[in-house]
Amino acid sequence: MSGTPPARTELIVILAFDYGTRRIGVASGNTMSRTAQPLCTLECKQLQTPWPEIDKLLRDYLPGQLIVGLPYNDDGTPTGMTAVVQAFAAELAERSKLPVMLVDERHSSREAERELAYLRRSGVKTRRVSHADVDMVAAKVVLERWFSQRN
Repeated sequence: MSGTPPARTELIVILAFDYGTRRIGVASGNTMSRTAQPLCTLECKQLQTPWPEIDKLLRDYLPGQLIVGLPYNDDGTPTGMTAVVQAFAAELAERSKLPVMLVDERHSSREAERELAYLRRSGVKTRRVSHADVDMVAAKVVLERWFSQRN
């Protein structure tokens, strides 16, 4: 047995985005705990990306990595939103000067809806589930996928 201590994992904060033209779900996590939690949902007024709110999140959380869910059809082909999301991710990378990874978000909203329905049934979540809830939990699902892909 070697006397060398195990390598330490650097703590990197991560923000994940579930981009939509009406709302953007946001989740946060870090590389130490490898856990994700829903953070907020940003409203896209008049179909405009809320860059001031995104910039504030970047200043407040100081992430070292950004994740964006990339939509695909069930068969793996691009959707009508795929190019729009890729453009958002490119602008996010340019504005933030941070690495942005695209992660397949197929069925993330359905997974989020199931998770929220379970929380309602179990009594943990008492108010009605909103679209904003689904969007931020979908961002959490995307971030969890990114963690699992790094194993």
